[in-house]
Amino acid sequence: MNGENMIGADAVARTLAAIRARGPLVHNITNIVAANTTANALLAIGASPAMVEGIEEVEEFVAIADSLVVNLGTMTVARAEAMRRAAAQAAAIARPWVLDPVAVGVLAYRTNLAADLLRFRPTAIRGNGSEVLANAGEPGAGRGVDSGAASDTAIAAARRLAAHTGSVVAVTGAVDYITNGARTIACRNGHPMMTRVTAMGCTATAIVGACIAVEPDALAATAHGLAMIGVAGEIAAQRSRGPGSLQTELLDALYRLDAATLSARTRLEWLPL
Repeated sequence: MNGENMIGADAVARTLAAIRARGPLVHNITNIVAANTTANALLAIGASPAMVEGIEEVEEFVAIADSLVVNLGTMTVARAEAMRRAAAQAAAIARPWVLDPVAVGVLAYRTNLAADLLRFRPTAIRGNGSEVLANAGEPGAGRGVDSGAASDTAIAAARRLAAHTGSVVAVTGAVDYITNGARTIACRNGHPMMTRVTAMGCTATAIVGACIAVEPDALAATAHGLAMIGVAGEIAAQRSRGPGSLQTELLDALYRLDAATLSARTRLEWLPL
């Protein structure tokens, strides 16, 4: 998939159609705050979520699943070990997987864990500006899960991280930037109210996990996933009265996404080289 064909609304719609046709099984090792929202969002777009994190089971389940999502949100020693085992298995059997480095750069344990997980070459990494800066070895100025850096300040770091790891790196914020180190896509979909609802970033990561299960081009798949949740977020914000109802409206919008809606609303564009 090349050029405009990669980021056009038709390409996003094809990825969504593939998810609905194939129902990919997405293995999530995620945080307790995000698990329910993440699972429901995956169901809404047609994927099949599984929240398997026991160290006795993760390696076996990675082999069954179509993709893996690793989210560092609520950390324990046991969950960290499960993440290492799952990521190692994904790398060993070439299963696509996504890393969400929540609060990396703020706390030493998870920062070291994220660096360790990068050894297993995630297909994609999605984080906010502070998290991407920290993963690239730079000061991130994060405050827990909140970013202290706008997404556009982390574009160069995202490119370096992508070149170093071989992963597609998405830095999300008011505008999302997705890069493979050589080329960069901007996604201008979304709504500010999404920042007032917990687990929106985690849900975006999970939807990217569904996309990489059906679209082999990781740059395209990551951009498509962020466009999907961004478009759904715009629709949800128009229909909701505030953050509480936005959560419900978001699930409905994801469920109702179609080619016509994506054609009218998708805003993906290439950045200059």
